[in-house]
Amino acid sequence: MSHIDVEIAEQPSCWRRALETRPAGLPEAGERVAVVGCGTSLYMAQAYAALREGAGLGETDAFAASGFPAARRYDRVVAISRSGTTTEVLDALGRAGDTATVALTGDPDTPVKDAADTVVDLSFADERSVVQTRFATTALVLLRAGLGPVPPDLLRQADYALASWLPDEILNAGQFTFLGTGWSTGIAHEAALKLREASGSWTESYPAMEYRHGPISVSGPGTVVWFFGEPPAGLVDQVRETGAYVTASPGDPLADLIRAQRLAVALAERRGLDPDRPRNLTRSIVLTGS
Repeated sequence: MSHIDVEIAEQPSCWRRALETRPAGLPEAGERVAVVGCGTSLYMAQAYAALREGAGLGETDAFAASGFPAARRYDRVVAISRSGTTTEVLDALGRAGDTATVALTGDPDTPVKDAADTVVDLSFADERSVVQTRFATTALVLLRAGLGPVPPDLLRQADYALASWLPDEILNAGQFTFLGTGWSTGIAHEAALKLREASGSWTESYPAMEYRHGPISVSGPGTVVWFFGEPPAGLVDQVRETGAYVTASPGDPLADLIRAQRLAVALAERRGLDPDRPRNLTRSIVLTGS
């Protein structure tokens, strides 16, 4: 069994622990907040930013760490970094100046401990696989809990996603488009990244209403369109007219992401790839000379 198989399966227990954690340094109501990350962490940042602002708790922007606008005024910068060593994240924290900073990391004994004012230790969710799964989702669960109650059945939904059947139409597809609305757009981007990383699949991701403005042209028989959250009215019918297979879960988009993670591993194994060690990727991106 691969490391990623184990790490996907352990997400409900990691989420439970995150829900019991009340760390210092997280954004307070009314603060203007920037959230930064790279790759998977960026997509979790996007989801959190949309959730926080949607809850009316303060203006919240998400940035790729390399694009953090340090000249813009924020009350707090939140960084998500599994490794604690990613060059762009450390640079963004360094450019935050006098702004309060907090970093969520899977390895607190790394340079991020000196770069951020506060470090949230998520080492219980750290991973051996290069491909991120449980660390990123656990970070988002912890951040969501800071906004208010999460769905009371979130852990049960995660267990269901781990046990649910993946239809042949999905396993045999040649192209995947993931769509989200609001905060689940970040989840859609992450699902697409998981399949690209682990299995080398052709994937795309968009806000759901943007799909009709061009991306629908790639859909057809042998393709999948996957909705995270409630699909916009009428869009499912338009997708089905293309001949694409449609999948959508009525539950929490983060729980449904587990199905996409499992699909990424299944496709990698079918293609003889190692889902723990994707081509050209490493656990942390450290830029020489930075």
